[in-house]
Amino acid sequence: MKAELVVIGGGPAGMGAALEAKRLGLEDVLIIEREQFPGGILQQCIHSGFGLHLFGEELTGVEYAQRFIDQLGPAGVRLLTDTMVMEVAPGLVRALSPAGLIEIQAGAIILAMGCRERTRGALNIPGTRPAGIYTAGTAQRLINVEGYLPGRRAVILGSGDIGLIMARRLTLEGADVLAVAELMPWSGGLARNIAQCLEDFAIPLYLSHTLVEIHGKKRLRGVTLAQVDEEFQPRPGSQRYFPCDTLLLSVGLVPENELSRQLGIELDPVSGGPRVDQTLSTSVPGVFACGNVVHVHDLADNVTLESRRAAAGAVAWLARPVRGRELAVGPGENVSYVVPQRLSLPVSGTVSFLFRVRKPRQEAVIEVVSGGRVIWRKRRRGALPAEMVEIKVPTADIPAADSLTIHCRGEK
Repeated sequence: MKAELVVIGGGPAGMGAALEAKRLGLEDVLIIEREQFPGGILQQCIHSGFGLHLFGEELTGVEYAQRFIDQLGPAGVRLLTDTMVMEVAPGLVRALSPAGLIEIQAGAIILAMGCRERTRGALNIPGTRPAGIYTAGTAQRLINVEGYLPGRRAVILGSGDIGLIMARRLTLEGADVLAVAELMPWSGGLARNIAQCLEDFAIPLYLSHTLVEIHGKKRLRGVTLAQVDEEFQPRPGSQRYFPCDTLLLSVGLVPENELSRQLGIELDPVSGGPRVDQTLSTSVPGVFACGNVVHVHDLADNVTLESRRAAAGAVAWLARPVRGRELAVGPGENVSYVVPQRLSLPVSGTVSFLFRVRKPRQEAVIEVVSGGRVIWRKRRRGALPAEMVEIKVPTADIPAADSLTIHCRGEK
């Protein structure tokens, strides 16, 4: 089997990239999706809040996904579902389908595998291992897709957006959410989710708190939370017991990059995703990446917009597979990571940089520095670790240097 472009993953990133590649003139575009239906995680997101930026209206995750699913057939995008990619090499994809092992010769590849949740095993939580402990996404699937309520009295560890949304979802289904505990002194979720999912339902949020013990043998019967100090160690005497039968973990998402490692792609140690240039090209020629496999996004709309850039990059590379000189881009003061991590020269127009801050800033000055000189500066009201920051820098301001560094300094 052959394809000009193979897209691995049929979520919002994969579908957006495939449709854009067809719009740009590619004749043979193939999506490989391991689930029975395309749509990715959006298939279990029945809450609204999707599509505001892209469609100018508020959609559920399922409705948002369906907008793109409906376009695949008419656009001529080939789709293989129930198919798991087992091996990837430059120009070659091997996958296991219901028909057996298939081999696909690919002109270019776009990685769009999304991300996965961190589990209890990544947290080293002390205590027993009873039933009743779920990741927030697993609980979401149980309720929204399978029709099961995980429990009646719940505590949520972590204030990521999925956890906040599940606090509201459990409450609407009749469960009692006793607490949401967050290790950091600030929330890990969007401000709108704090307001709509916790404050509107009087669900308490305990900042600078963590889980110190799990209680129960066969079934969870309670958890103990404690306040933490500046070193994130439990404060003596601050422990508080919550009787509950359900614990949801919303402690971060990790880009799904096993295939990227297999390809030998260079990964960013902070974001966990491939290091890419402004076209979303990875360190392996002809392989591009987009969406949550690169870094975890706040909004599905932004995932789709990014996927279109990856498709444009892949189409351009297929027409002219060359690489020029590169300029490194890195994080500076109060910046955890930056995407893209490099620029392939020459560039024209403007370049969008996405980054997250390490600590909140009520007033901030964002600076792009090259060779010790500030080449671009902008003031910003508010910068939070939970919210992605985007800046657009005119390429006329970018010198012919070897590197750029992006800082988010406090207003003086």
